[in-house]
Amino acid sequence: MEPYMSLTVHFILATDFTMKSKCLQTAFSPDDHKGEILAQGLKGALASWSLEEEKMACITTDNGSNIVKAISINNWTRLQCFGHRLHLAIENAMKDPRIDHVTGLCRKIVSTFSHSWLRRRNLAMVQKELKLPEHQLKTECPTRWGSRQEMIQRILEQLPAISQVLNDRKVRHLVPTWQDIEVLEAMNNTLSPLAEFTDALSGELYVSISSVKPVLHLFKTSVLAVQEDDTEFTKSIKSNTLKYLQEKYSDPHTQDLLDMATTLDPRFKMNYIHEEKKATVRARLTDEMTGITLATVR
Repeated sequence: MEPYMSLTVHFILATDFTMKSKCLQTAFSPDDHKGEILAQGLKGALASWSLEEEKMACITTDNGSNIVKAISINNWTRLQCFGHRLHLAIENAMKDPRIDHVTGLCRKIVSTFSHSWLRRRNLAMVQKELKLPEHQLKTECPTRWGSRQEMIQRILEQLPAISQVLNDRKVRHLVPTWQDIEVLEAMNNTLSPLAEFTDALSGELYVSISSVKPVLHLFKTSVLAVQEDDTEFTKSIKSNTLKYLQEKYSDPHTQDLLDMATTLDPRFKMNYIHEEKKATVRARLTDEMTGITLATVR
């Protein structure tokens, strides 16, 4: 319960272009964590490591109002963590009493098996009888939407065995109804394709920023695109998730950063840059590369 602030630097070696991540410091910060104090602390941290602010492409933080204010005070470009943004987008889209009910039901099912050796044994026996994968149930971590997805996916996978084991009078009320199953299947079908993107865009040993715009484009045109046969419930989850992400990445400074990174990636180049912005991006890239060349010659 003591306040600390960590600073990690990500950089590319000029010799072989490998990406590195180093935790520079984890410093005790007893002062109030106000935006102004955090701003000074971050500046001091960079200075103590002889790092020049001008060479910093951007900084990634959580969404605390104090740290967001600190970055604004320092006039630094802040890039939101994609994995965290996706988590918040999905949490925002999940604000529905039907979802609250079925996720609560899933947690109760997992709990009733985790606290009973007898039920776990019976589940394993029924799994063999029904030729189901001999998997244990999974619980969720509130700060990771993917863990909820895994919990739901496992419940659906093991539903025949769960229903058979929970067939006695004391726990029969925990067996999902057909309405519950419809909601769970809609959640699973909508969100399972998103799971791989969280880990893929949260790597430290490879560049991921250049994939943000292409991924958002893929969400809009394919993964979260509303289909004719989607239920109204599914449409709501898709549209709310996509709307949240688009709003959070609409900031002009963020868009400029993403445009530059995407253009420099040979897989994407300018395929995801708006036509009216391409000339500006080319001019900025030319200026920056010229500056690097002149600095090298000198």
